[in-house]
Amino acid sequence: MSSKVTAAALLGAGAYTATSTIQAFVAPGQSAAPQEQHQQQQVRRLRAQGAPTEEPASSAALATGAFGIVALSVATGRKRSQRTTKIANRATAVATNVETDCINAIRFLAVDAINKSKSGHPGAPMGQAPIGYLLFAEEMNFNPADADWINRDRFVLSSGHGCMLQYAVLHLTGYSSVSMEDIKQFRQWGSKTPGHPENFETAGIEVTTGPLGMGISNAVGLAAAEAHNAAVYNKPGLPLIDHYTYCIMGDGCMQEGISHESCAYAGHLGLGKLITFWDDNGITIDGHTELSFTEDVGKRFEAYGWQVLEVKDGNTDVAAIRKAIADAKACTDKPTLIKVKTIIGYGSPNKADSHDAHGAPLGADEAQATRDQLGWKYGEFEVPGAVYDVFKGRGAAGAKTQEAWNTLWSEYQKKEPELAKQFQRIAIDKKLPDGFEAALPKATPEDQGKATRLWSQDCINAIANIMPEFVGGSADLAPSNMTLMKCSGDFLKGSYEGRNFRFGIREFGMGAVSNALSMDRTGLVPYCATFTIFSDYMRNAIRLSALAQAGTIFVTTHDSIAVGEDGPTHQPIETIPSLRMIPDLKVVRPADANETSGAYAIAVERSKLHSMPTFLACTRQALPNLPNSSIENTKKGAYAVVECADPEIILIGTGSEVGVCVDAAKEMSGKKVRVVSMPCWELFREQPASYQEQLLPKGTPKMSVEAAVTMGWQEWADAMVGINVFGASAPGGTCMDKFGFNVPNVVACAQKCLAGERGVLSDGSQGKH
Repeated sequence: MSSKVTAAALLGAGAYTATSTIQAFVAPGQSAAPQEQHQQQQVRRLRAQGAPTEEPASSAALATGAFGIVALSVATGRKRSQRTTKIANRATAVATNVETDCINAIRFLAVDAINKSKSGHPGAPMGQAPIGYLLFAEEMNFNPADADWINRDRFVLSSGHGCMLQYAVLHLTGYSSVSMEDIKQFRQWGSKTPGHPENFETAGIEVTTGPLGMGISNAVGLAAAEAHNAAVYNKPGLPLIDHYTYCIMGDGCMQEGISHESCAYAGHLGLGKLITFWDDNGITIDGHTELSFTEDVGKRFEAYGWQVLEVKDGNTDVAAIRKAIADAKACTDKPTLIKVKTIIGYGSPNKADSHDAHGAPLGADEAQATRDQLGWKYGEFEVPGAVYDVFKGRGAAGAKTQEAWNTLWSEYQKKEPELAKQFQRIAIDKKLPDGFEAALPKATPEDQGKATRLWSQDCINAIANIMPEFVGGSADLAPSNMTLMKCSGDFLKGSYEGRNFRFGIREFGMGAVSNALSMDRTGLVPYCATFTIFSDYMRNAIRLSALAQAGTIFVTTHDSIAVGEDGPTHQPIETIPSLRMIPDLKVVRPADANETSGAYAIAVERSKLHSMPTFLACTRQALPNLPNSSIENTKKGAYAVVECADPEIILIGTGSEVGVCVDAAKEMSGKKVRVVSMPCWELFREQPASYQEQLLPKGTPKMSVEAAVTMGWQEWADAMVGINVFGASAPGGTCMDKFGFNVPNVVACAQKCLAGERGVLSDGSQGKH
């Protein structure tokens, strides 16, 4: 072939030999044939779009980026240029084409934004840019105009410190939530580009990441939500739910214990639509990972039940990453880990492959040197139009994919009307079913009392019968937490339609997975359960649920020293008061049947309607049903159980101690005593000041009684009965008695309060021996 072949440059590029360009995007040892087929498909697509093209003389005569044809001038007989291998921090300076421009645009938006803010982590986005390019320019289905489209692919940046990668691709693909001005205002007050990804701040961000390992654990939850919804709703020819969850994680994520828990769980479940990239750059803050991290991660994940693939050059071998993604999709019964070997700060002549590129700006001089090294001829925050065309082209394709899904949804409603009606309420309208609150158990003081964990079980099963979106489970404590739904099977590999999640002894992973079930935004209402004391294992997941607006219901039992014989390791003392310090978390400690139903009414409404979390603390021991308790009163946060006009003293209790206060009031003959149950401080704070003053008038002595540390009670009470010491191993009733939660001690302390004594009147120290 002696003639030159020219293809119209849809997206703009220089002229290069086709063979050398093709070689640049084919992994070593890989045939060019798949790449040629990819190019031919591009030509056919361009013709369909009306783009002018000339017939290539051979299939090897065209080299393309993601969506465009690079202008080529090909002479026969020209030798293929060989890719030059560089070491460590040296980038390969090759002639710019549209694909390279797309990748470098991500890198330099990150470099420039971080330099301008004088704060951030440039190294990760510089190394991860080829992955980000492939996902957002080729692989993922999403619609920038509708960030919450139900069947979108999900993306999680677990290494959240590298968030400029995510902001860059959101901007380039056309999300209005990330403008160029927002890029320039990275990490500044009021911008949509905070220092770590925040789903409540920036449209297009699925989950809030930053605490290492949290993101990959959320990704497991998102993939589990997809598997469950697909199993429930998909019918032959009607794949209503069919999408992937992609995640990029770093060396730090790999080391955090939460990732071990959640990734082992994902492998056990066989979540085949979870595709995770390990950015294996070998650098953490301390330096090279050989200092502390030397296990064979691939073998570990294979042992978990994952498919493990490897890309040896994640800096330039785009074709190898593309092939790994295809191989990951081909494996449908296992999640996939793609180990991508990258250089942190790729392209930086003096800082790449070192911790210097991890957590500090490159600086102006090094940024220019990096531009020179990578052949990036554009100025700060300058992006060529061809790059926008590629990324926005993928967004436009996603919009068409959503249109096709809308057509499928219309067909689904005709062929599966009952399931469609259910899906409409649950996933689209996100409404509670009619009669939800009426279905919850009710009781009177004459009814037999029982442990609030047993009332909790009744509530869970009442809700499960009318809310198919109610899903959850326990950290291997279902028989103790009483959290099994009797109307459903288990969520396991091969039975994803089941709603009982068997999380195993993985509290932290359980919390993160449950958060993601809510943040999937398909209307699921998740709960997870453990002993109250072991909520400490998932403390950060609880905190993130409140911050990231996840509607997780944290069900805990064995809420005090009344746990008994298991002793102080299992007896929460400081746990509940410390959880009350978390902003936007509602902590409910119910005292009887009606308060437990009220707690679930609060929790489910907050989850379903507001996507906010609730923490429940239930008893192991039986409690009497109280006068005046109701769902309505529980929603007030506090109310009078025993009322009287013009009280001389008010006893305030929570949970199991409310009954003790009621009995103590009966013993205080001749005194006017009001007994208040305060199941939820946070809800009581939200009540009108007039109601608060009516219930707890400022001039009346008030004494709190709670089997927990007394911290915080000064907000409501003048005097406190609590336990500021660790518990002991003995029968639960004995522990309660010895540490002062008995009628005689409460009466004695109330008398002191009436006599003017204030502060902590009983701290449990009398029980130490």
